[in-house]
Amino acid sequence: MPNEVRIIGGQWKRTRLPVADRPGLRPTPDRVRETLFNWLGQDLSGWRCADVFAGTGALGLEAASRGAAEVLLVEQDAQLVDGLRALVARLQASGVRVQRGNALSVLRDLAPASQDLVFLDPPFEAGLFDKALAAAAPVLAPGGWLYLEASTAWDAPALLRHGLALQRHLKAGAVHAHLLRRADEPPAS
Repeated sequence: MPNEVRIIGGQWKRTRLPVADRPGLRPTPDRVRETLFNWLGQDLSGWRCADVFAGTGALGLEAASRGAAEVLLVEQDAQLVDGLRALVARLQASGVRVQRGNALSVLRDLAPASQDLVFLDPPFEAGLFDKALAAAAPVLAPGGWLYLEASTAWDAPALLRHGLALQRHLKAGAVHAHLLRRADEPPAS
């Protein structure tokens, strides 16, 4: 496990993010983040994003670095929250808000259809995938994206239970990266 990861693109490209030694903390690998932002496009100007199992903040800060207007980083661990707040202050990331709390509760409190991009990367062993997808799907704006990182691949029937459809999938080591949209929307080109 590296002691740091780097922001890959945008205004904070190459900025190092510390990785604390915490149970369940598993930052999204650089290669997976690079692929994800190639899928999404490099410019996220004006997007509203929520990274609700923030950990190191790598996903949400990557979005902010690429122009996202609002990024909410949600983390339950007080030590990680303090680190995220210090990092946001150092970067002078005015559009990034750090909130300590339970990811599922925060998702349920967000306005419906308010987020252009939601990052779900819960601890693999916590068994939160179904609950997280159920809480995240309603907050997706029309045309919005949901990124799910899991230890196994999610198939169409499992995703459809949450009103979601798979757009892209990548397996990298033990990580399955899924890019999802609402099932009632046409597939992305």
